[in-house]
Amino acid sequence: MTISRGEKGVDYIQVIPDDPCEGLVKPFSGIGYGQLLSTASFDFTRKKRVRCKPILKLKHSSISHGADGFDRYVFVLPNEQREEFAKLLKEESVLAIKFLKDIKKA
Repeated sequence: MTISRGEKGVDYIQVIPDDPCEGLVKPFSGIGYGQLLSTASFDFTRKKRVRCKPILKLKHSSISHGADGFDRYVFVLPNEQREEFAKLLKEESVLAIKFLKDIKKA
């Protein structure tokens, strides 16, 4: 086991088995909690990503309410339509604003 220590404590831990076997654990990337157990095994529990479904879908954009208390307006445009960006953004954002105002009234 290799342990690298920095100013704030342990920065990096590498556990190398006695009999290494390639492909035993597939590499992954994610947010979660990891801990090195007393048996020298490493335990990792992934933190589930909370996704919110859009409440409004338009041709190039969508609105969703986030679990963190923020509303998100996402605008996605293909490269071929870059010339029309300003026009499309204006048209769809006006529709999105009207939708949000109607929700607030209800």
